[in-house]
Amino acid sequence: MSTDLSLIRILTVDDHPLLRKGIAALVNAETDMKLVAEACNGEEAIEKFRSHRPDVTLMDLQMPGLNGIEAIIRIQSEFPNARIIVLTTYTGDAQVVRALKAGARAYLLKRQVHRELLETIRAVHAGQRRIPSEIAAELVDHPRDDLTPREIDVLRLIANGNANKQIADQLSIGEASVKSYVGNILSKLGASDRAHAVTIGLKRGIIELEIP
Repeated sequence: MSTDLSLIRILTVDDHPLLRKGIAALVNAETDMKLVAEACNGEEAIEKFRSHRPDVTLMDLQMPGLNGIEAIIRIQSEFPNARIIVLTTYTGDAQVVRALKAGARAYLLKRQVHRELLETIRAVHAGQRRIPSEIAAELVDHPRDDLTPREIDVLRLIANGNANKQIADQLSIGEASVKSYVGNILSKLGASDRAHAVTIGLKRGIIELEIP
């Protein structure tokens, strides 16, 4: 029987109460782990991490207020040894790269929770890194086509329905520069037109739809 000192102490961060409840039931049924805290957004995640110093944190990406990526960056800057597992519905390779660069040790899809969560928690606690094979395949498919920050800005403005002149005005650049950026975006993403580029950008997590 495990003692409290040997338990893997877990913080779960998600804005959906039902998911947090399901994770709590899974985790607390194990003899070697215990859920010590829950948070519903990034700001609360940082506070709970400071208070509880969990061994492993399960972090959602899309949450109101401070998102998961920013929360990971801030936690890692304060606690470099933090072991964080991203738990999300998003398979886009750009999201994965951002999460891993921020300091996440593993990336797990929510549909894999019942099958792989407990094993992933134990692996990350032991110092390993985990990425599902389907996510790894996405990374292999897009090895060197990253958009620059400015190109991402342009693509985001295209997604919001802006024409080249409007984009130029908002970014304080010339229309010729916008056309050049658009050409680069289409080439890098293998897109046939602007709408196709937006579709690819959303699917891969390069940009996100802005909710009014």
